[in-house]
Amino acid sequence: MSVVTRFAPSPTGYLHVGGARTALYSWLYAKAKGGEFVLRIEDTDLERSTEEAKQAILNGMQWLGLTWDKGPYYQTQRFDRYKELIQQMLDEGKAYKCFMSSEELDAIREKQKENGEKPRYPGTWRDRTDHPEGQPFVIRFKNPLEGTVVINDHIRGNIEISNKELDDLIIQRSDGSPTYNFCVVVDDWDMGITHVVRGEDHINNTPRQINILEALGAPVPEYAHVSMILGDDGKKLSKRHGAVSVMQYRDDGYLPQAVLNYLVRLGWSHGDQEIFSLEEMIEYFDLDAIGQSASAFNTEKLVWLNQHYMKTLPASEVASRLKWHFDEMNIDLATGPALESVIAIQADRVKTLKELAEISTYFYQDFDEFDANAAKKHLRPVAKEALEVVKEKLLAVEEWNPENIGAAINAAAESLGVGMGKVGMPLRVAATGSGNSPSLDVTLNLLSKVKIEERINKALTFIANRENS
Repeated sequence: MSVVTRFAPSPTGYLHVGGARTALYSWLYAKAKGGEFVLRIEDTDLERSTEEAKQAILNGMQWLGLTWDKGPYYQTQRFDRYKELIQQMLDEGKAYKCFMSSEELDAIREKQKENGEKPRYPGTWRDRTDHPEGQPFVIRFKNPLEGTVVINDHIRGNIEISNKELDDLIIQRSDGSPTYNFCVVVDDWDMGITHVVRGEDHINNTPRQINILEALGAPVPEYAHVSMILGDDGKKLSKRHGAVSVMQYRDDGYLPQAVLNYLVRLGWSHGDQEIFSLEEMIEYFDLDAIGQSASAFNTEKLVWLNQHYMKTLPASEVASRLKWHFDEMNIDLATGPALESVIAIQADRVKTLKELAEISTYFYQDFDEFDANAAKKHLRPVAKEALEVVKEKLLAVEEWNPENIGAAINAAAESLGVGMGKVGMPLRVAATGSGNSPSLDVTLNLLSKVKIEERINKALTFIANRENS
């Protein structure tokens, strides 16, 4: 049997972390088994589904690199198919029209609650044929009255539900639109889905869907219901924990490789291994190795992984992701060094690509002002001579490289008879605008000699103005 998995989000919001993990597990299982991965957009909730949310899901999947083999399919484009099968079930006596009003049903459920019973539709119209003319109705599935449904769950083992616990599910609303549980069943059948990986909140839907599949004579897929993700505080992950949307992680400066590596470990493990390439994930992944317990989100672990990938991925891969952040800041990279060079000296100093971009702007554009604290401390009148001497030494460098730049700065300090700090710190503030940067030899090497001269002159003007104020 060829494995076919699917990810089937509802486009009522962004692609959230829990959905991304489900998508990843489905994708990995398909890849691990040499199968296919289907993307299906379940947009039957016409009031809440939006085009913006559909695009956000596609963007999130593409950013993570979870490409689909088939799709995206949209349920709203398949209504004719659902209606055809609902009519077939009516004709075969496997579904029926129910004319009970919502007010009647509410009253019955209220009474059931008062009696300590489970609120459920009592099957009033299940076998009736005295259908009132012109009255609105829903169509309900005739759920079996006897027996049990057995779910052989890859994560939770055998789950048995008595059919007596299930009432007759609505499969078509009074406005003629099919319901979620019915559409899912038809889609999984038509798309040849063999394995359904989804959140544990769907466990209650599964026995109902299995009964409908069997009524249609369709094969029943295998199921794996993954546990929820909790926040750092042990409560269900939500916006209060920070980034929940996958694309927010992009915006915050995380690499997709780090997010994928982090997500795969939220419930699945392979020995004590923490860092996995995509190839390793595919090689080792198995649904049966997913744990039952809820997973707690740990932002520090994600940050650690992000730093690891910033330093170990090919610089060209990191650069392509970093460029997005400079583009967001409207910074033209054409006038500065290659991003790979900046990554080489800055990646160790930050946690995210966003931070890396923010501390590296001086390589690509001039700054309007010096950092106030750094300038107050290091661009004082006493630094004037040091800046003038080091400028002269640097301008005399013929071959512009870190070794010669370092030698020029040392020569300036020696000629003045002062420690390196007395020259290096004013020079650092002059060249970068702040008191923090990698070592000056590699930093200045990525700036042109002309740019260094301009910025030292700017610092000297700042000192002169300070003297005269």
